[in-house]
This record gives sequence, C-alpha cells and structure tokens, in this order.
Amino acid sequence: MAARIRKGDRVQITTGKDAGKTGDVIAVFPAANRVLVQGVNKVKRHEKVRPAQGRQGQEGGIIVKEVPLNLSNVALICPTDGPVRSRIKVDPDGTKIRVCVKCEAELG
Repeated sequence: MAARIRKGDRVQITTGKDAGKTGDVIAVFPAANRVLVQGVNKVKRHEKVRPAQGRQGQEGGIIVKEVPLNLSNVALICPTDGPVRSRIKVDPDGTKIRVCVKCEAELG
C-alpha cells in the first residue's frame, strides 16, 4: 500500500473530520502505515518555550500543525476520474508505472 501513494501526490480524505478535503502529500511513513497531508488533519499543540542553546530557540504558545493520517483513509486523485485506486503496470522495457484503475492513465 505504501508504494501506491508517494510524496507530492494529490489525495482526497475519505473518512474522519476532514472527509472530502483534498491536499498534497508532504511525507509518507510506510513503517507506520501513515501519510502526512498538507492542510488536512490539523491539531493544536501547546508548545513550551525553549531557550536558545547555541542556536535559535523555540517560541512558546499554541501551534497549529498537521498530524499523519492512516493510509487507508486517503484516496489518490486521478486528473480525469477523481479519487480512484491505482495499479502497478509493467512496461515492456521492465519499468513499473502507476496507472488509474478506471481509465488506465499514468499517475505521476
């Protein structure tokens, strides 16, 4: 499943509080089966002030940031068909490419 969604892909959220929203994948964590999507699944965290120790310190306060989603809760977006599943297709020269299940279009 991890190979089907990669950094930079456009995905749609299928379940949860952000269902229906779309965003770009910032990072994929295959070992944890999670994906980080830009602008989706935002939470507020109370950060402590950390003084500078040889470099810049961290400001305190309430910080809004994205947290990872489970890979099963996102769907890859095809430019023509919208949210779809993908399949791996092997070219005659041996290279693997991701294609849309519905229209067989190549997905970046």
